[in-house]
Amino acid sequence: MPSFSAKENKHPSRNIVFLLAIAFSLAAGVISASAQAKPEPKALLKEVDNLSDFTGKDFSAVFTIVTQKPGEKDSVTQARVFRRDQKEQFLILILLPEVNKGQGYLREDDNVWFYDPTSRKFSHSSVKENLQNTKAKNSDFTLSSFAEDYTVASMNEGMVGKFPVWVLDLRANTNEVAYDRVVLYIRKDPTMLLKREDYSVNGRLMRTTAYPKYVEIEGKLLSSQILILDEINKGEKSQITMAEQSVTPLPDKVFTKAFLEQVSR
Repeated sequence: MPSFSAKENKHPSRNIVFLLAIAFSLAAGVISASAQAKPEPKALLKEVDNLSDFTGKDFSAVFTIVTQKPGEKDSVTQARVFRRDQKEQFLILILLPEVNKGQGYLREDDNVWFYDPTSRKFSHSSVKENLQNTKAKNSDFTLSSFAEDYTVASMNEGMVGKFPVWVLDLRANTNEVAYDRVVLYIRKDPTMLLKREDYSVNGRLMRTTAYPKYVEIEGKLLSSQILILDEINKGEKSQITMAEQSVTPLPDKVFTKAFLEQVSR
């Protein structure tokens, strides 16, 4: 590395100008690179979907949902969820409260069924429906499919707490989803969903969902804690925590009506 003596440095002001020019050039390069780093919206949605996609594997976990309503005692709902993402299959088995134990939801082909062990009957349900008496939808426990179900209306930058995020305003392109408009707040680095706002067809904010904690499973990122705020009935909310997560292969019979009837006895 060359050295410069005081004798050789006859024009210090010129050196300073030269160094400043290099600094500004480097800064401009960083700014330019940053500007070019803005992801393609659809690709970003696919990345978010892929975070929890266990295609090629089975996934199961136990979810505990504590729901609070002003003037009422907290209610606790617990469910064991089984997923086979490759075939978009799921089964949700209610464990608590005791009075609802054995009830369940099953996606079989394009149908979602609700099973009541008391009547021993199946009835049509939907991913749009709330899970029991909670603020969670059945779709909150299934494979995310934002890239397939929504079109990006706009994409901007924002902040959630201290984290820089991409703010994506989405519009549904299918009537199979729970909400016509969804706004996602996606952390830039690493990519993960931090907040979600769900709107009705007429533009009314229905609920706000926060994802404060994540857990890594087999290279995937899943929300281990979720907080859902009811924006219509103020003060009502549900907190979801996940435990006993597993990617152990499941028998094919798990995703059948016969299995749901068997475990509900």
